[in-house]
Amino acid sequence: MFTSNPFAELSAFIPPIVMQTYIVVMILMVVGGTLFDIIHKKSALYFFRNWRNSSGKATRPVGGGEMASLAIQAAVEGLASGEFCSAQRRIAHLLTMYGFVAYVVTTVIMVFAYPTPATPAPAILPTLWTIGALMICLGGYWFWFFIRVDVAAEGNSPFRLVRADLFVVSLMVSATLGLVWAYLQAAGNTGWTNVFLTLYLLATTVLFGSIPWSKFSHMFFKPAAAFQKRVEEANGWRNNLPAPADSPEIYGSARRAPRNF
Repeated sequence: MFTSNPFAELSAFIPPIVMQTYIVVMILMVVGGTLFDIIHKKSALYFFRNWRNSSGKATRPVGGGEMASLAIQAAVEGLASGEFCSAQRRIAHLLTMYGFVAYVVTTVIMVFAYPTPATPAPAILPTLWTIGALMICLGGYWFWFFIRVDVAAEGNSPFRLVRADLFVVSLMVSATLGLVWAYLQAAGNTGWTNVFLTLYLLATTVLFGSIPWSKFSHMFFKPAAAFQKRVEEANGWRNNLPAPADSPEIYGSARRAPRNF
């Protein structure tokens, strides 16, 4: 399982061109769903309007070199999930994020570059694919059952679902079913392999096809928002805003800030 390309084995029943077309369709769903989300929620309009507003009220100019430095800082913070105060949530997010990257990238490489047993993939690719899926499951289930605010702080059932949970749930289900499918295929259980392959494709289609209603596109907005915040702090615009609710100016320095779950 760790060294066998599951998609190459699948080519005996499904032509590689079909698998490749499916991936292209999923990519188009991501692009189309993200654009729809931006237009429908007017996220881009809000971002540029706020950027223009902050630039017009800046108290000091931000040069090109400083702007590049701020962009690098925002990127590093995003790659390290530095926006989370809770160490547990940061670790869970990093596991899920990098697991997802490894899972998707290795899937694309194996399907397009090594689609059949005649073109064997390097053992590192299926290994990374499996590790990536396991990281998604570890980070996702840890977050879902132990870290979520409505579970850890509010005492709600971990099985309570709302629309905002669509992305993380479909991601966990896709990775879980993918691992089960790959294991059954490696074990030679044809009947159950076909069942879990169908479920795996269904869950993956929901994951990438539900972008307008899930938080998938959130990953594209967060880096832009983090960069904008740093620029606003650098040009002095944020210094004119009221202090945040958890700041010493509001609560007093002795009061403990609310916990970020």
